[in-house]
Amino acid sequence: MAERTPTAKKPTWVIDKERARRASAAETVWLFGLHAVRDALANPAREKMRLVVTQNAVTRLGDLHGMEPEITDPRIFDKTVGLAAESVHQGAALEVKPLKWGSLSEVALREAPGETRPLLVALDRVTDPHNVGAILRSAEVFGARAVIAPARHSAPETGALAKTASGALERQPYLRVPNLAEALTQLKNMGFILVGLDGIGDEPLPDLMGRLSGRAICLVLGAEGPGMRELTMKTCDHVARVPFAADFGSLNVSNAAAVALYAAGRA
Repeated sequence: MAERTPTAKKPTWVIDKERARRASAAETVWLFGLHAVRDALANPAREKMRLVVTQNAVTRLGDLHGMEPEITDPRIFDKTVGLAAESVHQGAALEVKPLKWGSLSEVALREAPGETRPLLVALDRVTDPHNVGAILRSAEVFGARAVIAPARHSAPETGALAKTASGALERQPYLRVPNLAEALTQLKNMGFILVGLDGIGDEPLPDLMGRLSGRAICLVLGAEGPGMRELTMKTCDHVARVPFAADFGSLNVSNAAAVALYAAGRA
């Protein structure tokens, strides 16, 4: 029987380098689609790692803002960047680090361009990236300062979320906090009125917004189906309903957010 040659042990520096590479990879996100990639490339606050594109896509992207593209064949694009086969990437993908928006107080007290009153959105267990992406778009359109969600049981920053947000992810703060109830209490202490949205709310939202004219508002929405958790609802100062909507099972949470943001901005 042949004697087995002992396996050479890797040097410590090699092991450390491999660990750092794995940790770095775990902290990055692939954004895909021409619009999402173009907006991320133009965002100086976004830390960019790799740009993988087809020849057709690189022409359509225009200004690459100094990024050196990796041109790949469309037939192997999904495998090259590890995207799901159903991802509508349009031949463009950008590996990035998640954006750093700052602390809750920095985000909540930072005035938004064109705002009519201080306005925030808090999401309780809204995990669908398409819903969160659509809410980010509405939050940007109606001048909200930020969208806040718990770090766990919420949609993380992903390519699907960025694509649905259609560029808003690069401009609209999306802050994920360790504990939503504690964050809501902090917002109260900053002077925000917490308005939960639920089909069994005590008062129509437009009426409530009229009574709170000029006040800083944080709109709180729960996931479709279960809605807000009991503790979240108890933390709210008011629970309102969108008129004519019996419950949020009949109104998509992203649509409810858009209606609520419009009503809050108009009051």
